[in-house]
Amino acid sequence: MKLLSKRQVRELVLYSPQHIARLEAAGQFPKRVKLGNCRVGWIESEVLEWLQEKIDARNQQS
Repeated sequence: MKLLSKRQVRELVLYSPQHIARLEAAGQFPKRVKLGNCRVGWIESEVLEWLQEKIDARNQQS
């Protein structure tokens, strides 16, 4: 299992940290894993699955 940093997630999904937090709060993005007082990460496979769902939705619209 690989964890992604906030910067890596931001670069991967092209959203601001604030927007990612809003999506998380709405249950529309994978939840972060608290690693310490000032450190969080996201499970890479969950983020990639979320991206794949976005791609699949786009392909179904065509």
